[in-house]
Amino acid sequence: MLKIGEKAPEFITTTQSGEEINSSGLLGKKYVIYFYPKDNTPGCTKEACSIRDNYSIFQENNIPIYGVSGGSANSHQKFIEKYDLPFPLLMDEKFSIAKKFGAFKKGNHVARITYLINETGIIEGIYGAEGFDKVETAKHAAQLIDFWKL
Repeated sequence: MLKIGEKAPEFITTTQSGEEINSSGLLGKKYVIYFYPKDNTPGCTKEACSIRDNYSIFQENNIPIYGVSGGSANSHQKFIEKYDLPFPLLMDEKFSIAKKFGAFKKGNHVARITYLINETGIIEGIYGAEGFDKVETAKHAAQLIDFWKL
């Protein structure tokens, strides 16, 4: 299990639309990477829409947000279109990113965990992991905003 103060794992993947995302390219800015179980499920939809409804606050503070689950590019794209999500969903069909971040559960499931990572790649906050604040799906963006006092 990753802990606050540790360096975030490195990863390279693509978004649902094929754009490459490399964690080393994110150095120099804060970012959020949130893991969720599955596209279009009630809790995951509430969480994504909470972030969508407050996305301008993250944009104003130059904080990119990335959602990660094991879904296909097609599933992610439909989820984005259905709920007008303004942020990318990362491809992780083999769960390699989820495993690096401790968000992989038996049975090919992704746990609901969010990491707040600072400009130097250090984990500043964790929501959803044992021992930390639970992800409040409908209010998750408010949790992130409060954490960084945006």
